[in-house]
Amino acid sequence: NADVVIPVPDSGRAAALGFSQTSGIPYAEGLIKNRYIGRTFIMPGQFYRELKVKLKLSPVREIVSGKRVVLIDDSIVRGTTMRRIVVMLRKAGAKEVHVRIASPPIKHPCYMGIDIPTRHELIAAFGSIDRVKKAINADTLAYLSVDGLKKAVGKEELCLACL
Repeated sequence: NADVVIPVPDSGRAAALGFSQTSGIPYAEGLIKNRYIGRTFIMPGQFYRELKVKLKLSPVREIVSGKRVVLIDDSIVRGTTMRRIVVMLRKAGAKEVHVRIASPPIKHPCYMGIDIPTRHELIAAFGSIDRVKKAINADTLAYLSVDGLKKAVGKEELCLACL
């Protein structure tokens, strides 16, 4: 049970809209994005990634305060962004934060050109979903399955090397 579905802008928007329509839980833009900050997961160094997340997103208190929030994004790479967002939502008054990810866990680097870090930096590479849930401070965490990803994309032939 939840009160509102919010995306991580802009990467989680399409999945959040679909989740809202399917679940019947209302959709809202509960995070405002500073468009002058680039992609955080490819920033060099943990300190800069965490700083950029803090500068990049601001919660909308009127939308999240006192609510059970379903937070949706396309993926979790290191966990830095998601952990910071969950903390921000809690500080803005969210009662619960339930994270839903529109891809399976990323467990391996991409050898096809996407700038994904080494395996030891990937939060899902060596542990359970419960371990990742605790690391990002979420009440619950669920990922889309590989079959669910294929169905959502509408293709059987996908590169799944990082999963």
